[in-house]
Amino acid sequence: MTKTVQFLEDEFRGVRTGRASTGLVENMKIDYYGSMTPLKQMASLSIAEATQILIKPFDPSSVKNIEKAIKTSDLGLTPMADGGTIRLPIPPLSEERRQKIAAQLKQMAEQQKIAIRNIRRDANKQLDDEEKSKVITEDDRDKGKKDIDDMTKKYSDQIDNILKDKIKEVMEE
Repeated sequence: MTKTVQFLEDEFRGVRTGRASTGLVENMKIDYYGSMTPLKQMASLSIAEATQILIKPFDPSSVKNIEKAIKTSDLGLTPMADGGTIRLPIPPLSEERRQKIAAQLKQMAEQQKIAIRNIRRDANKQLDDEEKSKVITEDDRDKGKKDIDDMTKKYSDQIDNILKDKIKEVMEE
């Protein structure tokens, strides 16, 4: 369940807000000599201004490939090559776009909540099987199920809080 929450946090880092964040592009895959390589392994990423990401490739010959990958991605951003670096301006989001992103965030969070409920289901099934095969007592099974339900609620609440914070960040101008 902890991994599920961490996965969601990583996913949210890649969601575009009005501010520049290297999380938008760091895991983007770039065709580099025939293999798909994450951008963070090919370049140093930094925030030049509040609304601009600066990408400095370790290999200057990869600038064109990085530029092409950013243009063809679904981020909707236009990179500007500047010698051996790429500047990626982050334009402000329209209200309609903010609403779409908020809906996308809710959907992503719900998928992780489903994953947590599946973990709960599997753990409860395992407890039932252990009780049937006399490995644990009925009381132990019931206590285990209560503990699992408490953990499920705790992690679902964490997801709700992360979602609330991210939506607040997206909706800020």
